[in-house]
Amino acid sequence: MKHFLQFKDFTREEFEYLFERTRHIKAMFKAYAIYHPLGDRMLAMVFEKQSTRTRVSFEAGIHQLGGSSINLTTTDTQLGRGEPIEDVARVISRMVDLVMIRTFDQSIIERFAAYSRVPVINGLTNQYHPCQILADVFTYIERRGSITGKTVAWIGDGNNMCSTWLQAAHIFDFQLNVSSPEGYALNTELITADELAHLTTFEDPMKAAQNADLVTTDVWTSMGFEAETNERKVDFVDFQVDEEMMAVARSNALFMHCLPAHRGEEVSAEVLEGPQSVVWDEAENRLHAQKALMEYLILGRVAKP
Repeated sequence: MKHFLQFKDFTREEFEYLFERTRHIKAMFKAYAIYHPLGDRMLAMVFEKQSTRTRVSFEAGIHQLGGSSINLTTTDTQLGRGEPIEDVARVISRMVDLVMIRTFDQSIIERFAAYSRVPVINGLTNQYHPCQILADVFTYIERRGSITGKTVAWIGDGNNMCSTWLQAAHIFDFQLNVSSPEGYALNTELITADELAHLTTFEDPMKAAQNADLVTTDVWTSMGFEAETNERKVDFVDFQVDEEMMAVARSNALFMHCLPAHRGEEVSAEVLEGPQSVVWDEAENRLHAQKALMEYLILGRVAKP
């Protein structure tokens, strides 16, 4: 049994298999072909953080694979009344085949997984967002081919997305350029020596984006930090991805954003809606990549058709 709690929980070879399955599953979806390998299987989705894309992609995904889902929030369960996570894990994992959790601290999902009898997927924590980067890397490969040897520029908060991009940089052997305002840098406690070899930091975001193959960002204020919104708008004012920044990247560079996006803050409307933006493909690919992930965690490798 495997869990997907951080991006580095899988090897490059496993990701390459997942991307192959993602391509196949997406092609079947586009052809309106019925594919139900997870018939009668049940996914429990536990949300301590609000969600749009994560809930829709997982709920639609498990149904498209022939399974069913249960949506739980903290107020729906005894977690909201202080029941130990370990006890909840022991019970829920006896009743379902797969659990996806979107929560705050990484330790919560790790404690749950330690006592779970079924695979657990990280739908997002404050530290990591592996499902999003799974879709993002697939989207780059789908559009431009191999990401190995390329340069990805991360502009903005050194948050869970940035930390997960760095894990991907080590696994797929590409360079990650990061430019964050002072006080918002990557948490060095989360960085291994192997990952550090793929990281270059810049005070000037324009220099980070120079000759990049992919430029990506996130909102200035992530969930849980709303009290800092006004302060962050001041601190991040020079860290908007705009047409000028995209112009210093490679001519065929892509722009990505995990969404929701705030036009006029972390990204200009012209870039978000422009020809280099693949944010809508990126969002759709959450669905297909996560279907491949759920298939793999429950069934293991399946034979090629």
